[in-house]
Amino acid sequence: MEIARILLVEDDATIGDGLRQALQAQGYAVAWAETGTEALRLAARDPVVDLVLLDVRLPDLDGVEVCRRLRASHPALTIVMLTARSDEIDVVVGLDAGADDYLTKPFRLAELLARVRAHVRRLDLAGKRRLVGDLELDPGARRAWLGGNELVLRPKEFDLLALLMSESGRVVTRERIMTEVWDAHWYGSTKTLDMHIAALRRRLGEVDGRPSRITTLRGVGYRLEREPT
Repeated sequence: MEIARILLVEDDATIGDGLRQALQAQGYAVAWAETGTEALRLAARDPVVDLVLLDVRLPDLDGVEVCRRLRASHPALTIVMLTARSDEIDVVVGLDAGADDYLTKPFRLAELLARVRAHVRRLDLAGKRRLVGDLELDPGARRAWLGGNELVLRPKEFDLLALLMSESGRVVTRERIMTEVWDAHWYGSTKTLDMHIAALRRRLGEVDGRPSRITTLRGVGYRLEREPT
């Protein structure tokens, strides 16, 4: 995927314009609809929309109903709902309607952009195998191999490896890992990340002093090397 296409559905002109500019500054192609009816029309006209940021409160159709219709017509579409409602029931209704994720207003712009990056990264990886040295990963099938031998990975171990492989040779910060592999609502100890890194190293056969493919940058994050160091 060269440029992710985002459909922003937000009736507040100030919020909508600010989000559109911020998303475009990140390199995304953005279409902005101020009503649910317009959103459905744009989605029907442009079937290659990758991700929808959908406000729940719209002046015509309820955002949940828009979500249902989008999901019915575009089963593979990624939908993130934006809601000012903090009631857990409202969140559950949105997810049941087909939303993949949600953000509760007011949210920090950095949080929304991080969530968008996480979803776009998954879209970019979907169906596309990655090779880093003798490591191979198939995101669509959620399978990974080392030297031709399939690895048995737990879900978070797979997601962690997929992120590190997508940025091989570059540092991935602890904050980004926690946001994209876990989520922005994670309030637990980041020690869980260290535990998963240690487990992933064992899966890769890096025990008993053997060279590691994953370099630790203390206080910053981790980097996957193309060759063990």
